[in-house]
Amino acid sequence: MPPATGQRLAWRDAPAWLRAEVEARLGGRVVEAATQPGGFSPGVAVRLRLADGRRAFVKAVGPRPNPDSPGMHRAEARIAAALPRSAPAARLLWSLDRRGWVALAFEDVDGTHPVLPWRPDELARVLGMVAVLTPAPPGIPPIAERLDDVLRGWRRLAAAHADGTDDLSGLDPWAARHLDRLAELEAAWPPAAAGSTLLHGDLRADNLLLTPTRVVAVDWPSACAGAAWVDLLLLLPSVAMQGGPAPQPTFAAHPLAARADPADVTTTLAAWAGFLLGSSRLPPPPGLPTLRAFQLGQGRVALAWLRERTGWT
Repeated sequence: MPPATGQRLAWRDAPAWLRAEVEARLGGRVVEAATQPGGFSPGVAVRLRLADGRRAFVKAVGPRPNPDSPGMHRAEARIAAALPRSAPAARLLWSLDRRGWVALAFEDVDGTHPVLPWRPDELARVLGMVAVLTPAPPGIPPIAERLDDVLRGWRRLAAAHADGTDDLSGLDPWAARHLDRLAELEAAWPPAAAGSTLLHGDLRADNLLLTPTRVVAVDWPSACAGAAWVDLLLLLPSVAMQGGPAPQPTFAAHPLAARADPADVTTTLAAWAGFLLGSSRLPPPPGLPTLRAFQLGQGRVALAWLRERTGWT
């Protein structure tokens, strides 16, 4: 299993002014800071205990080493502020944006990530949480707006091959043989995935916390409104990669699949597989050294699922 971990910044290594501002906003002195290793952000992700016993989860990132990370935190701050209390998410306490740093403070969720390899009972709980909020609350962008520039992997790969900048080495032979066909299929994903359900957009084990009574999704910068089955589709390749069941029977057995148009599912899966495999061919982003291997692992599962669904030889 490729690790879902980045290069976390320790609380003590965050700027002194930022630590002081966090303490001031939380209203107490930090006496314990436990870094949370899961996820790919190169910034701070820490559970804090204050002198009076209160707890909070804080994530913060600056412009180095990855200049795109503050923008992700800004997007999450906007999304988290728009989520209702009924959403399967931790409550946002506050956010700050100063000197190029963005920090968010959430209620501390006393939960654990799913055990890997996946256990059937924990997977069943997670699958029951998917697509619980329809319609999406105001302020949540539609999926076509949120992911239009993201789900273009096959088209970018076909263009790079055509202009001689990518020889397709290492690409699955089936995908290479059908590259133009995959690019054409991918292009139709926006209407296929359209809908009004709140989607997390990046569900996987390291973005989930299980408590005795709740399943909580964390890291919401990719949230959008789309078809109810989309989060399920995006989740299942990582589940299979991390020791869970194959995606097709799991998807088919879920109640959401009964309301999904099979052609729309295949089209959206093609776009997701293209993103994962196309991205895995790029150099690692600064501060995220394990991301490409994680994308490749998911991409291989998604491609096998896509090959099964298309029936292309």
